[in-house]
Amino acid sequence: MIFAVDFDGTLANTTPFPTITSPVCDMVSYCKKLRESGHKLILNTCRTGERLDEAVEYCKSLGLVFDAVNENLPEQIAKWGGDCRKISADYYIDDRNLHPMDLVQKDLKHQMWWDWIKK
Repeated sequence: MIFAVDFDGTLANTTPFPTITSPVCDMVSYCKKLRESGHKLILNTCRTGERLDEAVEYCKSLGLVFDAVNENLPEQIAKWGGDCRKISADYYIDDRNLHPMDLVQKDLKHQMWWDWIKK
């Protein structure tokens, strides 16, 4: 499987941005285990230039390396004849991630609450 992983707030605490203050140890360990199990990891971050280099080097210092950084895997690029802007992955790990079913459940709970209030 392919996992696209965010950096700021997911793999590292970065407050104030862009200062890397400490790793999110459980997530770093989890990602290392994914890679050791044969899964592919893509660092999927908004960082660019020097800030991106800092993030990649920080992860390397923790023993976490990626199969791609801010681009699709080479085999995906070859398969589709180019690299599109959207990272193609089976799962996206991000501290700001929201699953579509979370929205559905929230909407259902809100509707049930609203129906109860209107009684």
